[in-house]
Amino acid sequence: MIKKLLLFAFLLPAVAFAQTQPFVIPLWPNGAPGFEKLKDKPEEARDYWVKDINNPSLTVFLPPKDKANGSAVVVCPGGGHRLLVFNAEGVDPAHYLNDLGVTVFVLKYRLGRDTTTPYFKIEDGVNDGKRAMRLVRSRCKEWGIDPNRIGIMGFSAGGEIVDRVAFDKDTADKSKNDAIDSTPYRPDFVIQIYPGPLYVPDSVTADAPPIFLLAADDDTCCSLPTIKLLEAYRAAKASAELHILQSGGHGFNMGKRSKLKTINTWPQLLTNWLEDNNFFKPLPERPKKIN
Repeated sequence: MIKKLLLFAFLLPAVAFAQTQPFVIPLWPNGAPGFEKLKDKPEEARDYWVKDINNPSLTVFLPPKDKANGSAVVVCPGGGHRLLVFNAEGVDPAHYLNDLGVTVFVLKYRLGRDTTTPYFKIEDGVNDGKRAMRLVRSRCKEWGIDPNRIGIMGFSAGGEIVDRVAFDKDTADKSKNDAIDSTPYRPDFVIQIYPGPLYVPDSVTADAPPIFLLAADDDTCCSLPTIKLLEAYRAAKASAELHILQSGGHGFNMGKRSKLKTINTWPQLLTNWLEDNNFFKPLPERPKKIN
């Protein structure tokens, strides 16, 4: 009996650890529509990046059960649409948000500038972003997620995917492959970290999702898009918060590698914003979403 108890005690941490391990789900069970034959073509992963993505997917990071608060975020890493900075702009933010009780889905989207996949366009990555939001919302009950507290977060080129998912004016479904495609894809909140300059909307509507924007002033590429987005939000009287840090350049990720205190601690600004906007708590009943 004692031996059995000791064995159970030994196995328990391993079981608990296994329950928190991330797992992968494809956006489409049979592969991306029109590219089903590429479903089993392996990705290329090295060091900090992943490329050659033929079967777009979500890597699911569940928070500890005692911390889970029902909110969720789909994270879109950057990489110039040539690769994905999967560790620093996917795994790291997932761990940070998990610790806050947020369920995280890191998106591996198809890359429109990856020379190993010349048959894909950036539009395919945008469709992956919309499908990711629909997939998460369609399976909310399974993961204990509030369907009205699902946000999307983008870094650099991933921010360009986010802009399209959050602000596309054409919301009509041109093709419905399954029931998931009937699920609304609009995010309930948006987080943009040095987003790329493509597809920044000239205007947004008054009901645009609350947005958190952050970039460094010396980022010649991607500080201006955050300012442009703020101006669009202000014109619409929609909810926005912008942080322009003095320096830090581009691609500082979650701030771990920088010697600058403002860069090291920027995630706390995001935490404050999420708390101030009650995204860790159930929100009042909202009208039914239309894409």
